[in-house]
Amino acid sequence: MDFHGPQDYLIALALIVIVSYFFNILSKLTRIPSVLMLISTGVGITYALKSFGGPAVEEASLRPILEILGTVGIIMIVLEAALDLELTRDKRHLIWSSLALSVAELVTVTALISALIHYSMDAPWSSSLIYAIPLSILSSAIVIPSVGGLGHHKKEFMIYQSTFSDILGIMIFYFTIEAVEAETAWDVAKTFSWSFLFSMVISVILSYLLVFILQNIKSQVKLFLLIAVLILLYAVGKRLHLSPLLIILIFGLILNNSKLFFQGRLAKWLKFSIMKTLLKDFRLITLESSFVIRTFFFVVFGITIHLPSLMSPFVFIFSTVALLGMYVLRDLWMNVFVGRDNKPELYIAPRGLITILLFFNIPESHAISNFENGILLYIIIATSIVMTWSLIAYEPKGESKKEKKSTSATTE
Repeated sequence: MDFHGPQDYLIALALIVIVSYFFNILSKLTRIPSVLMLISTGVGITYALKSFGGPAVEEASLRPILEILGTVGIIMIVLEAALDLELTRDKRHLIWSSLALSVAELVTVTALISALIHYSMDAPWSSSLIYAIPLSILSSAIVIPSVGGLGHHKKEFMIYQSTFSDILGIMIFYFTIEAVEAETAWDVAKTFSWSFLFSMVISVILSYLLVFILQNIKSQVKLFLLIAVLILLYAVGKRLHLSPLLIILIFGLILNNSKLFFQGRLAKWLKFSIMKTLLKDFRLITLESSFVIRTFFFVVFGITIHLPSLMSPFVFIFSTVALLGMYVLRDLWMNVFVGRDNKPELYIAPRGLITILLFFNIPESHAISNFENGILLYIIIATSIVMTWSLIAYEPKGESKKEKKSTSATTE
């Protein structure tokens, strides 16, 4: 089987998108995350090419594609998540509890996994820490499409928590890399003040400017222009060692909560009727774009997977210990910040796109030669399976009549 021309590639790309759409429908019916189906599709493509004498696919040749898809995917995921965050008084407790849980879980799980890596692989603490952070981040790319059937409160909590975990995890990852490469504590302090505080000021200014420009553009072709501008700002911010995700996050928050951010004298600059329509259209484009990017990212990732790496006894033991530690710590912190009514949220802690992408962004100077990529795959698959089981087993029992009524009213 050979690809002879552009038509064959177009057929393959179109089929992947169509199959992914049906995977989403199947996922809603079975509660099996579509990401597992997409990864399996990628693995299947590899073995099909081998069976039919197709061209061999090398991981090195696909890595740049994965990095580009992943980077754009991060931008779209953070933007999509920010457009779902409503900053209202009645949600203050929900926001603070989900934020506190995200911070506590990120810190403690990172400490646990970095210790496991350090002692089991004889790796430096700095490298162990950098490797541990991606494995500690929940994937909102998997969580958000999977919790649609939960009660209203539980669904909102998981959207907020996975969103905070993504955003904080990504920022902590890049800050940690810069911090461990700094020579003195003063350099670390300068890095933080430049990377975070200055980024915050720039992000607020640029976000207000973008919202103002967006509502005054007369042309009908403007939403993809805005996405291109956001990608440009992200890339330039990375070049300047800023925290460009803050721009994406703050812009999304201002766009979705325009009445909150445009008060007093700023209110006269806000064209609310225009912004309401723009927000609806922008959400749709962001959702569709995220779907396509996630589809190709996980299929390409599946193509790069080396299944025999899962057979390693070390991979199995390390991953099992890490997984047990993750869920024990999650249970501890959920009892503190959420309470005992934490099923099935306790088991909704999948790792996914962010974890994979951040691993590809670990500098060569901090690479750990003993780290097997099978660990990454094992944890991604295991956490997705646990989430699937929890949604199937606990959803019918965990949703009270009152909650069902609330969800129904909200939908209507």
